[in-house]
Amino acid sequence: MKIAIIGATRGIGFALTKQALEDGHQVTVLARVPSTMLISHQNLSIIEGSAEDPEAIKKIVTGQDVICDCLGTKNVTKPQTMFSKSAENISKAIKPEQLLIAVTGLGAGDSKGHCSFLYDTIFMPLVLKRQYDDKNRQEEIIMKNIKRWIIVRPGFLTNGKRTGKYNAISEMTGKHGARISREDVADFILSQVKTPTFLGKTPMLVS
Repeated sequence: MKIAIIGATRGIGFALTKQALEDGHQVTVLARVPSTMLISHQNLSIIEGSAEDPEAIKKIVTGQDVICDCLGTKNVTKPQTMFSKSAENISKAIKPEQLLIAVTGLGAGDSKGHCSFLYDTIFMPLVLKRQYDDKNRQEEIIMKNIKRWIIVRPGFLTNGKRTGKYNAISEMTGKHGARISREDVADFILSQVKTPTFLGKTPMLVS
């Protein structure tokens, strides 16, 4: 399959790029600085650009089967617009038959309040509020404007190994998040690339 990955130079996107190439897919990634993409492969193409640039998004979306938005940021001190801007740009470029798989996070949308007590009452409102305000906007744009989508909400991310041992939960009543490795989040995304069983859903991922 032809897979586009936004946010591929680190984290979940980097893990997904490795796994997708190992699985034999044609992968195209978007990178602000192509030299930061530390993978070289005959089936890997790199497009230089930003997710906030409509032309760059149009270029990477064109001709793909699945688009995976794995954007992340370490910036927690300033207001965010990157996540929603990327979603807006994708919504204008994607065709109805193409699938978008976007990673937001546990605490976005109607998953708010399903983390730990300390995370929900202290860490989220005091540290991650700016990020999650924009992730909420991102989810709204996707749900409203894109026909085929899956929104992935992982719990607390770790640098653990790919185990394949995790749960994808759509019904969150009484459920709370837990740790999960970036490698396992990538494993789940790749499974949905091949067999999208969670279309139009927002699965919470926990190990």
